[in-house]
Amino acid sequence: MYKRVRVRDTVEVPPEELANVTPELVRELLQEKLEGQMDEDLGSIVSVTEVHDIGDGRVLPNRPGVYYEAEFDALTYKPEMQEVVDGNVVEVVEFGAFVGIGPVDGLLHVSQISDEYLSFDAENQQLSSGESDRIIGQNDPVRARIVTMSIDERNPRDSKIGLTAKQPGLGKHQWLEEERRKQEATAGDS
Repeated sequence: MYKRVRVRDTVEVPPEELANVTPELVRELLQEKLEGQMDEDLGSIVSVTEVHDIGDGRVLPNRPGVYYEAEFDALTYKPEMQEVVDGNVVEVVEFGAFVGIGPVDGLLHVSQISDEYLSFDAENQQLSSGESDRIIGQNDPVRARIVTMSIDERNPRDSKIGLTAKQPGLGKHQWLEEERRKQEATAGDS
């Protein structure tokens, strides 16, 4: 889930920038320091958006910069168990599809895509069903539910998130739209 949060952190301003300590400079330095990092409580820091307060600077022994405590807003993403997410398929492999959800990817295992048998087409980077002619491939938009998580705070890209699309209202967006049209047609016949 994406959230906008107010955070306090310390940022080092290099000596050559000390004459120009502005909220814009501090925001840029905080972006370099924090964006893409994982925090246990906040999740992945997507963007530092606005600096509200810059405290007094402190000098530390044997360190060239000056350290300022700043209060700022940040956009974060922290996946939550059972959360329904939308994302695009970023890679298809023999055992499933990786779906980009926020700054991390989740795995939609073949067993969690459909009750039908899906075969892997390496040449076209897709999984396909012989029964219904359904295909899922790169860049396809998908809606899924988070069912397992193992978050790596040191390297968020190594986090493991398991997804399922085997529940009503989940799956490839095209399939969901086809199902909706079918239900509307059936309701119209009644």
